[in-house]
Amino acid sequence: MLTSLVENMLNRNLGASPRAREMCAALQGRRLQVRVTDLGLRIGFESLGGSLRLSRDPEGEFEAEISGSPLNLIALAGKSPERLLQSGAVQVRGDAELLQRYRELGLLLRPDLEEELSRLVGDAPAHQFARFARGAAAFGRRSTDTAVRNAAEYFAHESGDLVPRAEAEVFLEGVDRLREDVDRAAARVDALLARLEAKP
Repeated sequence: MLTSLVENMLNRNLGASPRAREMCAALQGRRLQVRVTDLGLRIGFESLGGSLRLSRDPEGEFEAEISGSPLNLIALAGKSPERLLQSGAVQVRGDAELLQRYRELGLLLRPDLEEELSRLVGDAPAHQFARFARGAAAFGRRSTDTAVRNAAEYFAHESGDLVPRAEAEVFLEGVDRLREDVDRAAARVDALLARLEAKP
């Protein structure tokens, strides 16, 4: 049920994007499998040229497979997916280029959640819900920032486990000055040696 809803949503958005239609045509017949590890779920993605087909617990061979937790798989749509791959939080088998092309297609087809919700409950409730969700997300970000800042201040000032930022900046400036002084001294020594070698 959920797989067919997502498939319909992606194909509806496919019709609205010429670039996505072009990429879908180029991927015709290519298959990708996504394993959601924490849920024991497998979903197959296949381009039929003019549309995408999604299948749960698919059969057959796949050119590429990606596996990870739900949150890590969602995070692949973020700015730095390579960190997830390097850390092993998300694992890839098979054709990595195919995975990248499906990722680009997915970003083009990313749904507008407010628009999709309005199809189910109407414009006004969808707008209210989206506003609430944005507010909750902003509150979560602010709370996380505050917690991190408070923890950093505690470790820097109360427990002494971390160096306070101001002290670290002064230390690093001193290191930079020392490095510059050493570079200048080394240049003078080189110049003196060159002069001595030049003398008969």
